Amino acid sequence: MLTLLDAVADVARLAGTTALAHFRPGIAVETKADGSPVTMADRTAEEIARRWIEAHFPGDGILGEEFGLARAGAARRWLIDPVDGTKTFVRGVPLWGSLVSVTEGDTVLAAAAFYPAVAEMLVAAPGEGCWWNGARCSVSAVSSIAQATVVTTDEQFPRSASQRTAWRQLAGLAAISRSWGDCYGYLLVATGRAEVMVDGVLGIWDATPFLPIIEEAGGMFTDWHGARTASGGSAVASNRALADGVRDILNSLDHERSEERHV
Repeated sequence: MLTLLDAVADVARLAGTTALAHFRPGIAVETKADGSPVTMADRTAEEIARRWIEAHFPGDGILGEEFGLARAGAARRWLIDPVDGTKTFVRGVPLWGSLVSVTEGDTVLAAAAFYPAVAEMLVAAPGEGCWWNGARCSVSAVSSIAQATVVTTDEQFPRSASQRTAWRQLAGLAAISRSWGDCYGYLLVATGRAEVMVDGVLGIWDATPFLPIIEEAGGMFTDWHGARTASGGSAVASNRALADGVRDILNSLDHERSEERHV
């Protein structure tokens, strides 16, 4: 019998393998209404993933980044981001992935993130652990920011100047800071190769897979302000040892401004 854990892995691998066939210099890029890029790889990979889901779970809803929502009233819903990191993808950088999750209400039942250009797969489900290429994985035990590796997708943080400042403060305290994060940053945290991944802005299909992935690896996944949610429009993933300190640093400017308003 096909379990949801097996199913999300199958769909992520199918989408990723499809996109990988288009991973080459010179792929045509269009700009969507929100200003983000899209390619034939994104669309073809999502189409194929949707067909697979419809064939195996015909009563389920599907929400994809490229083709929107199908069967809105379904109790269970699949979320698909066929190519997370399209800007990375079109520049020939291999740190992109295909993300798939299954939800029921606010509960994420299973999730997978496949990184076809580097042959890495993460799968997780509540209570079943986080698995990296078939082996259990876990976040690091690093407990000092001064020894930590911190990662983000884009240091420009389009949402606000305060986010940029907060990131730079965190990065300045860490041993190593890097960008090119996208979904690859969450893989690094889940497998103990980085301690913190920060995203100022991301979609629900980007965030949802990493809530169970990071938690089942022993870490903490929240929005920027520390709420345990994949719907906050931002994300911070970290190991447990640094969780509170990292979120305090990222929100220190907000706290300072709040205190100033009450003086």
